[in-house]
Order: sequence, then structure tokens, then C-alpha cells
Amino acid sequence: MSFNSFGHLLRFSSFGESHGQVIGGMLDGVPPNIDLSESDIQPFLDKRRPAQSRFTTQRKEPDKVKLLSGIYQGKTTGTPIAFIIGNQDSRSQDYTEIAKQYRPGHADYTYEAKYGIRDPRGGGRSSARETAIRVAAGAVARKVLTTQYPMIQIVGGLMMMGEKKLSEPYDFKATYQNPLFMPCADEKTCSLWQDYLDRIRKDGDSVGAMVEIRALHVPPGWGAPIYGKLDADLASAMMSINAVKSVEIGDGVRVANLSGAKNADEMRMRGGHPVFLSNHAGGILGGISSGADIIVRFAVKPTSSILTPRRTIDNSGNEIDIVTKGRHDPCVGIRAVPVGEAMMALVLADHYLRHRGQCGEL
Repeated sequence: MSFNSFGHLLRFSSFGESHGQVIGGMLDGVPPNIDLSESDIQPFLDKRRPAQSRFTTQRKEPDKVKLLSGIYQGKTTGTPIAFIIGNQDSRSQDYTEIAKQYRPGHADYTYEAKYGIRDPRGGGRSSARETAIRVAAGAVARKVLTTQYPMIQIVGGLMMMGEKKLSEPYDFKATYQNPLFMPCADEKTCSLWQDYLDRIRKDGDSVGAMVEIRALHVPPGWGAPIYGKLDADLASAMMSINAVKSVEIGDGVRVANLSGAKNADEMRMRGGHPVFLSNHAGGILGGISSGADIIVRFAVKPTSSILTPRRTIDNSGNEIDIVTKGRHDPCVGIRAVPVGEAMMALVLADHYLRHRGQCGEL
């Protein structure tokens, strides 16, 4: 299988399956002499870790990362950084009944149509379990960014869960500061979502979500005007996350309802520096960062594994009804937030290195 890597100067690759012995990855292109240890990575994995509330899968994985290469005496050496995370609580027997059945909404049919074989245990390679490795890689990418630009911050949270929207104003820096460790920046909204998800779970169903990721204090000039657009790479990275079905930059589809006068982000000088009076563009103009906050939103579909019976077929062509048993998130968007943050970090770090290679440290 190809297509397990992305990035240019910072190249990320991943390997492993949901129920294999380990999942792992490698980052090639990390500059040397950056302080890095497993303790720099673990806090981000803990944000994504399952079984932290009743609203995520109860698969109990500690998700402890182990660095294998590219580090000497606590610093990066400029060589590839490899890392693994063990799979300790997989229950392959939960998938025995569906080994020959195609779960609606899953990649079972398309995967088998492409390769002629599939690993049914937890979705195999197409499982969201792989995203834990992305979060680990994203933590390293943050170190690449903040070593040179300590002011850069990457924050995110849920904007919407099903029909329930986040109350405004909100501050994503307050995300996770609630008893449920939920990526919600408003305590009142978090309480409403709790009741909402309880009803969804009892009905044996699931619900989708809208996630917003912001990168603050990114310098202007990163990206390229045609085939290396920063927003194009961000959109591709976010769409690569399991269950993501749409991506918006800035105002996204809402710009279709605006006039040119309302959509234009006007500028003034403040303290000797240019500033934007609005940010409809989401911090990217012509594929290049503007210095305003970079804003990306993505929609996550409802979890496809549900207890509500669904019509499908098996690999012999028989029409059947299916109920997907096992341990699943009623809203997979909850744990998609740290994954989106990681993908933002990986893309930005790659574009920083590209910019430095072409233009130097301006």
C-alpha cells in the first residue's frame, strides 16, 4: 500500500492497524538541536486518549509513546525520528460476526473493492486508531514551530455537536477545563451537550460535529500562490482525518452570501505594523499566510458504528441487517479536536521549513 506519507521538507509517515501490536510513525526533516523528549509528546496524546469519559470509546489504551530514533542526549539530531504506541486493549472477537459483512458508512466495501482483502478488526488500517500517531507527530511539529516562533499557539474545540451549537463568546484556551474533559470552551454548552449525548447513546445512535482549529501569531508569508497554497495543504490534511466530510477556511461557504465590500478584510497600521480589521479570509490570502489568525473548520460525520439496525449486504451479495457491536464513540468529533490541532501543526511546520529554504529568515 502506498500513500502513507505527506509533507515536503517535513515528511510524516505512519504505519500499523487498529488491532495490530503497535501503531507507529516517522518524521523526517526535523531540524537538529531541538529539545525533545517523550514528555513533550505525551500531554497531547492524553487529550486524544480514549475512555476518559462515558462519551468516548471505552477501549482503554494508555497511549504511551516511545521514541526510537533521531534523539541524542535530549536533542534532535536531524535524522528521522521514529516512534511507536502499543495497542493493549483491542478486542478482535467483537468483529468476528462482521468479518464478511459491509458496515454502512465504513470503508469495508471500498477497501475490499480496492485491495481484494481487508482487516475487519476495528477497521484495520482505515481505523481512527491511526490518528494517535498523528497527534504524536504534531507534538514534534509544535516544537519545530515554537523553537523559532514561541508566540505561535494552536488551539481548537467543538463548535457544534449535532443540532447543538457552542455559545458565544468563547475562548478555545479554556477547552478541556470541564469535568468531562470535553473540547468545549463554554461550561454551559458543555452541560447541554452532556444531556444531549446521553440521549443519543441510549437510542443506540450517534451524532456529527463541527470542529474549529486556530493558529495564532503565525507570521505572514508562509505558503505559495499556486500549487503550494497553505490553505490547500491545510484542507487536504484535515480531509485526511477519518470521518471528515468538509473543510472551510475562514468564513468558508458563507462567503457565497457576502458582497465584495463586506468580504474584504480592510487594513490599517497599528503600532507601526499592518493589521486586518476583519478576518473573513481566515488568515490566508492567495495561498499565503497574512499574519491574521489562521482559522480552519471541518465537519465530522456521525460515528458509523451504531446499535441501530441498518440495511447492508455481505461479501457474497446477500442482503442483511447489521448491528455494529463493540466500543465506539457516540460523537467521534470529540476526539477529532487534538487530531485537527496536530494536522495544523504538521502543515505549518512544513511550510515554515519551505519558507525558510526559499526566502530565509525574513
